[in-house]
Amino acid sequence: MESVGAVGPAKAVGSAGAATEDARDATPHRPALDAPEGTALLPNLDDDTRRCRLRPGDLDRLDVAVDRRLAACHDAADEVVNGPEDLKDLTPVRVRPTRAGAAAGGRVTVPGAQRPYVRIFVERGGRYVPLGSAGRLTAREVRQGARLAVEGRDIVRDTRRWGGDVDLTLTTAGAEPRRATLTLRMTPVLLQHDLQRAQHVFAAAPGPGAPDSGQPAEVPVHTRPPGQWREFADSLRAATRAAGLPDRELRFQAGSSRWWRDIWRQDVVEPGYVSKPTPGGTPHTLRVLLRSPNHWKSADGRRESLRRAGRLLFRDLRGPGVGVVQQYTTRRGPGVDELLNFTGNIEALPPYPGHPRGRIVYGATARRHPDPSFTRMLRAQRQQEPVVLDTSWLVAGHADETVHVVRADNARGWTLAVSDPRLALGLLREARRAGAGGQRLFADTVAPDKPTVDAFLRYEAAEGDNADAARHIEGQLKVLLRETGLRADELVRLPVLYARVDAGPGGTRRHIAFSPALANGLSLTARDYAAPAPHGPRVRGRDLFRDAAARALTANGVRVRWVENFSWAHLSLGEVHCATNALREIAP
Repeated sequence: MESVGAVGPAKAVGSAGAATEDARDATPHRPALDAPEGTALLPNLDDDTRRCRLRPGDLDRLDVAVDRRLAACHDAADEVVNGPEDLKDLTPVRVRPTRAGAAAGGRVTVPGAQRPYVRIFVERGGRYVPLGSAGRLTAREVRQGARLAVEGRDIVRDTRRWGGDVDLTLTTAGAEPRRATLTLRMTPVLLQHDLQRAQHVFAAAPGPGAPDSGQPAEVPVHTRPPGQWREFADSLRAATRAAGLPDRELRFQAGSSRWWRDIWRQDVVEPGYVSKPTPGGTPHTLRVLLRSPNHWKSADGRRESLRRAGRLLFRDLRGPGVGVVQQYTTRRGPGVDELLNFTGNIEALPPYPGHPRGRIVYGATARRHPDPSFTRMLRAQRQQEPVVLDTSWLVAGHADETVHVVRADNARGWTLAVSDPRLALGLLREARRAGAGGQRLFADTVAPDKPTVDAFLRYEAAEGDNADAARHIEGQLKVLLRETGLRADELVRLPVLYARVDAGPGGTRRHIAFSPALANGLSLTARDYAAPAPHGPRVRGRDLFRDAAARALTANGVRVRWVENFSWAHLSLGEVHCATNALREIAP
């Protein structure tokens, strides 16, 4: 079955809202429906009065019923306009005064298939009340006109079930019934991109009892206990301060002692937003947080749950102007991989010619891909056509592991920073030529493996892990260059070493970033980039990887803010980007 939140599945965007000929040619004798602020409909999934709260034990229970209940509580789940701020999330519609059918009243209806996705309120006695399924208007309301407010109850999820249009029909009664129809359109969810300034950054903090906590089963592969949180937190704080983010807008979430090691805040949610115009010219927006579709069952099959760290979205972020959407399937085909369901695998490109809203980027192949109902929902928005990359050669398989959008002084204003294992090998050879072959990688870290430059080059000559990774990355770049129109010489290449490890059944070997993946950082502004400190080989006291990355990024006008995440994230197969997330300024 598919989980669709409170009101059932929703689908995609239809044609522009428009009135029928009856409404356009309305006279005092013909009924008419007008949308004075436009025909855009918002999914009213926020919680303006903060009435939706977690119950004791909700963070820990391995029970999908908890997830369904949390997602089902929002402003569109009740039949109340939850205050003046909630009213702003509704679309005003006017019933224009008419004498047609005035003696008998009328009705405002929508087709049966559209009813789960909309609710209509009418102003009576100075307050908005639900019009009800019959949609009846009094004779006075038909004669003198009426104010309606239309509430969207869900986002578009699957165009095969609902296309996003809501057709309001006003029918007046009497000897000669008259009709007018107005079509409203559900606004699409747009994903934010990394050049939008971060307004709020969040990361994990150890929960109570952390040292004795066990690894959560719903977070596969990332098995090493994270450490040195203070070093990570202090350096991240320094980076956000340098970028001008107020201290109050960097928050460290403490979860449960039972699953504290799930530090991957990038992987529990992909932030998006919806927006509609207003008479004042400033768009009215709501944030829509897309919770990752990670679904886990216990070994005995008796318990199931969405990834529990995702429940922090309901505790810490849902509220006025912020809603949370869940979309996942429990009946999954053999190709669905929980690692690719992490939302670090869902990224976005900024706008560029031919794509005024930008594009989504995610990793998938026929044999290893995310939950198809989730990617179907992304496609159903019909605004940010996806670019699909082959990430199956990586253990985690995330799009954010190898590429990152950064600003550039080119025609479009941005380019891609990319992992380059060939560049990394070249720097190792440079160190060897400089007589530093005995220098150790990661010498000043807690890494269990600190090979010398010479030893790593011997390993590469025998195994070819980095040559193989470079071929895979070039395959990704071939797709990205074709789809974006970027040139290869515009790319920002960053040194990263890779190694193949056993991963999956049948002796499958996939790649991990052996050195910190420098492209897997967090953009704080278009010019401020929080990058993982690489701890590369040193020649004459200077880190070759750090210097090469800083030169490449600075040449594009990017200021590098180094974050210490070697123990906290890198040794668990993630980086700064994986361990953080951000709500960004919403573009007009």
